[in-house]
Amino acid sequence: MATESIERKTVGKVRPHQTQNEGLVFEKSSPGKKAYKLPPLDVPAVDASSLLGETHRQASAGLPELSEIEIIRHFTRLSTWNYAIDLGMYPLGSCTMKYNPRVNEFVARIEGLAEAHPYRPDAQAQGILEVIDLLQKCLTEITGMDAITLQPAAGAHGEFTGILLVRAWHESQGNARKKILIPDSAHGTNPATAAICGYAVENLKSNSEGGIDLEALERQVDSETAALMLTNPSTIGVFESQIHRIADILHAKGALLYMDGANMNALVGKVRPGDFGVDVMHLNLHKTFSTPHGGGGPGSGPVACKRFLEPFLPTPVLVRSAGEPQSSVTISAAPGALHWEYDRPQSVGRVRAFYGNTGMFIRALAYILANGPDGLRQTTEDAVLNANYVRAKLEDLFELPYKTASMHEVVFSDKRQAAKGVKTGDFAKRLIDYGFHPYTVSFPLIVPGALMIEPTESESKEELDLFIEAMRSIAREVEETPELVKTAPHSTRVSRLDEVQAARKPVLRWRG
Repeated sequence: MATESIERKTVGKVRPHQTQNEGLVFEKSSPGKKAYKLPPLDVPAVDASSLLGETHRQASAGLPELSEIEIIRHFTRLSTWNYAIDLGMYPLGSCTMKYNPRVNEFVARIEGLAEAHPYRPDAQAQGILEVIDLLQKCLTEITGMDAITLQPAAGAHGEFTGILLVRAWHESQGNARKKILIPDSAHGTNPATAAICGYAVENLKSNSEGGIDLEALERQVDSETAALMLTNPSTIGVFESQIHRIADILHAKGALLYMDGANMNALVGKVRPGDFGVDVMHLNLHKTFSTPHGGGGPGSGPVACKRFLEPFLPTPVLVRSAGEPQSSVTISAAPGALHWEYDRPQSVGRVRAFYGNTGMFIRALAYILANGPDGLRQTTEDAVLNANYVRAKLEDLFELPYKTASMHEVVFSDKRQAAKGVKTGDFAKRLIDYGFHPYTVSFPLIVPGALMIEPTESESKEELDLFIEAMRSIAREVEETPELVKTAPHSTRVSRLDEVQAARKPVLRWRG
């Protein structure tokens, strides 16, 4: 198929709005326009300054004035400029931008759940507490761990909480220890987390297969090692086949195994980290369990741990009245009352306001219950299948630095394209012209010029084929007309931005 026909086929799936230029809402404003009409004031007029004092505004706030139709059209047009999961796939590796089922949103908006106030007395909040309790049980079963906190607000926050548990436990043993080992294939937040928790960071080199070098690990683990922060599968999509041996090496020297569970969507229903030696881990509900993701949140990064770390969990901890039966999956009125327990002498303290992002808990639980054990296992298998399908269809055109079996994502290198002067960032920009969101660019750092692709289980073969055709078409363009790719994108409202200047000197304010 010719390059032109492939481009037309793929670009046709996502079209921009007919209005390419949209003024700011302030620029559209005209004095006197209104989008509302209020009834006449039916209470006596009062001098606002006498009530508000110095806080009474003396001049106009300068807010835009538009009609209702202008407001609706303005924001509707803007909405069409955003790429969304409702339009096409997000091949972002490691970020796991999967589809969020609409049933999750429906359940999260049930009045009694959506409007549950965090200061409501425990006795009047049994419904939402049952939701939290059941989610905790599901997550500990899925991970093979013994205890959990749902407080952390995102993955990096979960890492922070998990390493606080590690530190608290070592301190209880009389030695906080000084360093944490972090593989070169880890998520970038791992070294930052270790440092902010007061540890020195020591890098651990990967072997030729992209996994942990056991001999290097043996040499580096000593009496000052608090833990190894391990992403499994790693950021190159490789599962640590020697994970039991890794855990044994650490435990033999009194160190703990922390697992970054950001890629848990490759393991759910297949293996449990608690069964292969992990002591503490975080989960990303906004990745593995389909809660909303991106835009700065809201996220959720629960931390699960083994029994010996439970006393150190953040307060409060959800408990059921002693000696009374546990609740069932029906989430109905249970004979044993749930309540928050604050008296935890060894706790690392509260790490989040209230009890965490409760709306995310409801969505995640809806996803887990809707799928059930078999469905969750199928989800994992489909995610791995999709990633390997993309790998098989593209590895003849792109460098594959690690030949180890891929899990939920595949990482290529731009080595072949770079010979023509085209880098991974250029390729990603050109992909926008084909109607796709770019993949993850230049990460992980152990792969020079990385193209990190994760199709997730959400995508059909038809969608994957469109993406694959677009990638192959651009690869041919690199050979035939590299400047076309190096100057992309060409179909967007603005041309290629100076990303360095945009990061260093952002313009975030409109001046009339």
